[in-house]
Amino acid sequence: DVGGAANTETVTAAFKIIQGDPDVKSILINIFGGIMRCDVIAQGVVSAVKEVGLSKPLVVRLVGTNVEQGKKIIEESGLPVIALGDFTEAAKKAVELAK
Repeated sequence: DVGGAANTETVTAAFKIIQGDPDVKSILINIFGGIMRCDVIAQGVVSAVKEVGLSKPLVVRLVGTNVEQGKKIIEESGLPVIALGDFTEAAKKAVELAK
């Protein structure tokens, strides 16, 4: 829970921790952008992946303020990140990719 305080540095730090855990098989980021805008989170995710790399499948669920811009940022990044709007669909995808 970033509570409106996420930025590239905090997202990058989280990625380093999560990807360093051998028990983590896939990553699901669930964003409900009320306080925090989806485009800001998406840019943080893209920057973090570019800096840290991506060793595990990543699914990002985006809903809320500037959601279309957020999805566009992820899609146009060319990175293997899946952006979805439905929580159940995103969770199922993350589980599927973990197998």
